[in-house]
Amino acid sequence: MEPLTAEKISERVREIEQRVGRLSPMQKILIGTDGSVTNLLEMASGHPVTITTRVQEIVAADGETAAALDIEPGEEVNYRVVELKDSVTGEVLIYAVSCTPLSRLAPEFRQDLMRADIPIGRILRNHRIESRREITDARIIQAGTDLARIFKIHRSESMFSRKYRIIHREEPLIAIEEVFPCTSFSDEVRVLVDAPSRIHVTLLDMNATRGRVDGGIGIALDEPGCILDARRSAGIDLHGGNETTRHRVLEAALAVTEGLGLPGGAEITLHAVARQHAGLGSGTQVALATAAAICRLYDRDLPVPALARLVGRGGTSGIGTAAFEQGGFILDGGHRFGSPGGKEDFRPSAASRGIAPPPVLARHQFPDDWRILLATPNVDAGAHGGREVDIFRTHCPVPLDEVREICHEVLMRMIPGLVEHDLDLFGSAVNRIQHLGFKKVEVAMQHPIIPALLEGTVQAGAAGAGLSSFGPTVYAIGDLGMEDVARAAEEILDDHGGSVVLTKARNCGAGVRAG
Repeated sequence: MEPLTAEKISERVREIEQRVGRLSPMQKILIGTDGSVTNLLEMASGHPVTITTRVQEIVAADGETAAALDIEPGEEVNYRVVELKDSVTGEVLIYAVSCTPLSRLAPEFRQDLMRADIPIGRILRNHRIESRREITDARIIQAGTDLARIFKIHRSESMFSRKYRIIHREEPLIAIEEVFPCTSFSDEVRVLVDAPSRIHVTLLDMNATRGRVDGGIGIALDEPGCILDARRSAGIDLHGGNETTRHRVLEAALAVTEGLGLPGGAEITLHAVARQHAGLGSGTQVALATAAAICRLYDRDLPVPALARLVGRGGTSGIGTAAFEQGGFILDGGHRFGSPGGKEDFRPSAASRGIAPPPVLARHQFPDDWRILLATPNVDAGAHGGREVDIFRTHCPVPLDEVREICHEVLMRMIPGLVEHDLDLFGSAVNRIQHLGFKKVEVAMQHPIIPALLEGTVQAGAAGAGLSSFGPTVYAIGDLGMEDVARAAEEILDDHGGSVVLTKARNCGAGVRAG
């Protein structure tokens, strides 16, 4: 395993900055130092650093560990997992994993190493062991569930990871990986927004002969979601995501900074975002997350509906806006039609700028023990842009009797099933809605794999299955035993490829955190 040269480390830092934005001097030092991290943390914070040992055990070296330590696979190593904490605040600063071959340890060194709460640098100093550090890797990783819990962050947040070896007598004595969040040790305020995606179950009234139009029902999702952070900048600088997503962030950022007359811009880093044009509302969540982050940066307190209007969302469906604001199961009441201040034709949210988000008529907690499966095949993206506008124009109005039946399904079956925790009643309403109104139009335009997923997931045990918005994501709702449904979805997707995600509803809105 070749160590990174100083030039290579600088190159890695530049690559990292391309992904997550400019690094603070302290972040660069922690990535590239060949000295004691504990000492650096104590000097930077002015507080002693304490060590909490989470794991300490003797294990057989796997292939990767053996290569890092220049030993044979299967050789015994001391595996140690620790958290370096600020002794005053209790904040976890660094998460570190180390492996040390027992064959290279003097008895007294081994005794100290296997004691809890002693930093490795301090052990080396106490035993007067001459050593040097070789950095072998520096990169960005995703937090995941365990690190998210330890650092109290979202599991999709980006983290710095660096690996190095402590060399003693020209042999690797210890191999270490240290991890910390990208928002830690920053020298400026950074605002991180964690926004939920959503299922859009259906639009209610695309007939509009009774003076209102649109209306909808949907469910906020725990994942996938949109995670981004922002800090002040002279202009708008973007990192992460793909070109389409960055364009959406740029549009929203310009709408906010120009619309509010802000004195500056923002450097924005996208850590995670739901697949675009898949029926999960990624456009709304990205736009609202951008707006919320910038407003927090500049101490502007705008309610979510005002943010939505500013960035041009919520002009047809209010589900994405309400999911961002409060999560859960949402019913919105649509817009006035054909009267001053209302809508004058049928069109999607993205083409309904200047229209305020509709009122939320009902919001309920979605049961924690109901699971949601998302199956997204690798087929053409759901309708968007000009094609979506054309579909609204040519397929509306839908028959009034179907609108009435949709409303009956929602009011007398779906919501009672939710409130009374009757999964079968709720699911049967979802199934029926696929054959009514504008949802019937959306389903009819899909690839043949979509009806196969709708039928196959219900046959496998889901209480109900539907197409989210224009798809191609199909959702299936069931109880805790959804593994059979997931397997069925994977089998159906086998020829086309795609993703299957088991998740649950999110009963709270977006999180906005400054640090």
